[in-house]
Amino acid sequence: MKLSDDFDARRLRPRQPRSWRLRIGAALGALLAAFGILLAMAGVASLVGRAPALGGLNDSIGEAIALLLLGLFLLWAGIAFWRRCRRRLRRPSDLSLSPSLLKRRD
Repeated sequence: MKLSDDFDARRLRPRQPRSWRLRIGAALGALLAAFGILLAMAGVASLVGRAPALGGLNDSIGEAIALLLLGLFLLWAGIAFWRRCRRRLRRPSDLSLSPSLLKRRD
């Protein structure tokens, strides 16, 4: 089947403007994950005993383990929130057409 020259599949359902809330949410999720990585690294550094900048955190192992676990939790929560926002951003709101149907065949 040959497509006519004036057919444009993108006009079938125009795209809605993307939500800024989801973009900001994805950025906050990425920042939360980065902060979780930093906290986990600080916890590991205080467990190893090389944490001069952490103050009293290298005094006890319990606080270092708590810092490590908090960092890992923030990393997990940040990645989960970032993935959820990215999934909603990329949710198809257009018609589900095969990419081969959008190719022009002359």
